[in-house]
Amino acid sequence: MTAVRSVPAPAPPAEALPGPTPRRVRPPRWLDLRLVLGLLLVLGSVLLGARVVSAADATVPVWAASSDLAAGTVLTADDLVAVDVRLDRVARSYLSSTTRPEGRTLSRAVTAGELVPRSALAAPRELVQLALPVQAGYVPPSLQRGQLVDVYAVADPAAGATGDADGSVTPVVSSAPVQALSGRSDGVLSTPTTTVQVVVSVPAEEASDVLAAVGGRPLVVVVHDSVDADPAD
Repeated sequence: MTAVRSVPAPAPPAEALPGPTPRRVRPPRWLDLRLVLGLLLVLGSVLLGARVVSAADATVPVWAASSDLAAGTVLTADDLVAVDVRLDRVARSYLSSTTRPEGRTLSRAVTAGELVPRSALAAPRELVQLALPVQAGYVPPSLQRGQLVDVYAVADPAAGATGDADGSVTPVVSSAPVQALSGRSDGVLSTPTTTVQVVVSVPAEEASDVLAAVGGRPLVVVVHDSVDADPAD
């Protein structure tokens, strides 16, 4: 009799172990507090930096003197040059280059490169301009507009300004600003007897006295070393 071998039943399949549950990536929230704070910090830094740079470059255009100009000088366009400078709170004290001060009279001296203050155009003593004929030999070669000069009348052109002791020299104008020069030539045709017209400013009430002191006599011009003086003092 044949023995029957029993075959064991197959074991049930083992249950698969559960894997990790994948986390869903959530989109960033625009209202996230940290994100908002970060944006505010970046924006604040940008604005602060722009303000600092802007303040460092806060220049204003104002007028400066192109040469030394004495008190009493009537300004022209050539007397002024526009410059950009930092003035902060005192900017209003100076003449902006958007203004046109030509034709105004300086009440005090300004030197070359100096910013022209508004106070320098305060109404000065009333001045008039006189044209004085002077022989070229008695006009300093360096004489130019804006300088202060003294003018003397002499009895003898050959004596120049050396005859003060014997009364041959009479002061005509003292510390007068030169407004203009004409007739002077530095060429080969220039001679000591060439007449140069020197225009100076004097107080209106003294004009007649100046003309009387000239009296048709030859004149000698003496230039001051500095423009820092008041005209006709």
